[in-house]
Amino acid sequence: MVMLVSAGAWAAPRVTVIGPDLYAYISDNDGSANSTFLVGRKGILVVDTGLDATEGGKILREIRKVSRLPVLYVINTHYHPDHQGGNSVVGPDATIISTDFTRERTLALMQSSPQHHLEPADVTFEQKVTIHLEPYSADVYFPGKAHTSGDALVYFPRQHAIAMGDLFLNRSSPAMDDGSVENWIKALDQTLTIPVSKVVPGHFELGTKVELQRFRDYLNDLFTQVRTLYRSGVKKQDAVRQIHMKKYIDFRQYPKYQATFADNAEVIYQQLQQQ
Repeated sequence: MVMLVSAGAWAAPRVTVIGPDLYAYISDNDGSANSTFLVGRKGILVVDTGLDATEGGKILREIRKVSRLPVLYVINTHYHPDHQGGNSVVGPDATIISTDFTRERTLALMQSSPQHHLEPADVTFEQKVTIHLEPYSADVYFPGKAHTSGDALVYFPRQHAIAMGDLFLNRSSPAMDDGSVENWIKALDQTLTIPVSKVVPGHFELGTKVELQRFRDYLNDLFTQVRTLYRSGVKKQDAVRQIHMKKYIDFRQYPKYQATFADNAEVIYQQLQQQ
């Protein structure tokens, strides 16, 4: 379920200023997540750290082009290694923050897949925590089950920007974990109501509310179609074949990682069966 795909989408990482002292790091390959970093008076906050030490090193080099201050906080949006594998490189002395669920799954992953060299959270939360990095702040909150059962969104109120992890992928069908697509749509609806001008996706290019709205519409269209077919008694394999996604023909599809229209439809069907 982790988005690990072929490299080579861009020649180099791209760093964009998205607000006062706030930067979006767009990965140079599809296999490692994007990052976001905020520079305060005394230190730096980083959201997601990439797949491994190599990718984390890329992020840290870009941070050091902006500031030599210490990385005080690392926030992991969820437990997948492509979002937290660089923790020990980006913030070796930082306080790592995640949801309770993300820490639990990270610990389990460390046992089953020690090759990832993960660093679990030092501090966890259930609903919301605010990090104060004067003169700024970051609101870290759990929107309910969505991509996983323990995602975190990070909103920067002063900058009108949000880092969304894999709750938002720009023009791409997402890989879906053990979450809830129905609640995922509600979480996106809620995000669309707050003052946001820049949206940092888990992967691919930086977005705005326009791209976020389209991704939300994709999930909602697909969910509505599958729910109608499910309630009509159509079997799963037939329902997957009957969906119509021509409106989203430009969305990236990754069959190898179960991130296609059909894969998403199948997950939605399974979630409806479990209700």
